[in-house]
Amino acid sequence: MGLEEPKSNRDVRRQAILEVARAVFAEEGYAAASMSSIAARVGGSKATLYNYFRSKEELFAAIVHARCEEEGSVVFNFDLADDDLPSTLQRVGEGFLRMITGDETMAMHRVILAEIERFPELGRIFYEGGPRRGILRLAAYLERAMAEGRLRPADAELAAEQFLTLCKVKYHFRRQYTGAPPPTAAETKAHVALTVDTFLRAYVTDSAA
Repeated sequence: MGLEEPKSNRDVRRQAILEVARAVFAEEGYAAASMSSIAARVGGSKATLYNYFRSKEELFAAIVHARCEEEGSVVFNFDLADDDLPSTLQRVGEGFLRMITGDETMAMHRVILAEIERFPELGRIFYEGGPRRGILRLAAYLERAMAEGRLRPADAELAAEQFLTLCKVKYHFRRQYTGAPPPTAAETKAHVALTVDTFLRAYVTDSAA
């Protein structure tokens, strides 16, 4: 029996593959990118690449997962028991807006939008690995606030989607369709503050207000 590659070395190699593949997908698009071209740029054989990822779809899914773990785990890392709604929503909103308008996220969006008609599975992979996870995390927080009477009873998942959509719509649209730069820190803070105010006016209870 041959000796297995040490886990630490395998992890380093896997991370290197993900970084190269992320760049290839961004440059060439999903359809044009091939496992052969990715393997060549990594500096190994296609057979070696398949030892880590069984298909191009699995490789793309791993890139999405890694990206969402890197960014989403920070943005949506908050205490569900935190009763300071405005401050929590402000932190989440600012982090979400920075993430959604960042260069890497925008590049991933472009790949998915360009290929989604031919490869609808890409959209599902991205949605389930990224936005869906954040929505559910925020919904759990809002649902607790609703149960405690601080927000009026409503569909918590829909409320989470509404809040995140309000956070992103202005600057994300500009980035996506006009190539505008991401919002500055001051723009991000001001926009999210307005979003939080709008959201709470719609959902906060009279007693909490």
